[in-house]
Amino acid sequence: MIGYVTIGTNDLERAVAFYDELFAVLGARRFMDDPGKFVAWATVPDQPAISVTRPYDGNPATVGNGMMVALAVDSNEMVHKVYDKAIELGGKDEGPVGPRMDGFYAGYFRDLDGNKLNVFHAEFSSE
Repeated sequence: MIGYVTIGTNDLERAVAFYDELFAVLGARRFMDDPGKFVAWATVPDQPAISVTRPYDGNPATVGNGMMVALAVDSNEMVHKVYDKAIELGGKDEGPVGPRMDGFYAGYFRDLDGNKLNVFHAEFSSE
C-alpha cells in the first residue's frame, strides 16, 4: 500500500550522506535523484521507498510530531546493525534496541534533522 515516504531536510547534502550510509546497511541504493532537490532509496524499484527533500514550498523543513518512519528488517541482529549505524552517523537515540512486546524487537532514533525513525524485526505468533 505505501509507495514511498518523504522526509524533509534543511541540509540536503548532509541528509543524503547520512542516508546513503544508513540505507547501505539495508542493501538499499539510490534509484531516483534530482540533484539539489531530492534523493530516493529503495531495495528494489517496485517496492516502497524513502526519499529526502527540501520542502517544495521553500519554507524550512520541520519535524512532524507523532510522525515516524519504521524500517522492517529480517533479524534482531540487523536491528542492532542499522540502529548502531544511525548512531555512529550522528543520529540521536530515541529508545535503545530491545524487545518492546512479545515478538517485536526495535530501536528508535532521530536523523540529523530530527526526524524520528525506528528499525524493527517482528515475529508474531499466529495463535
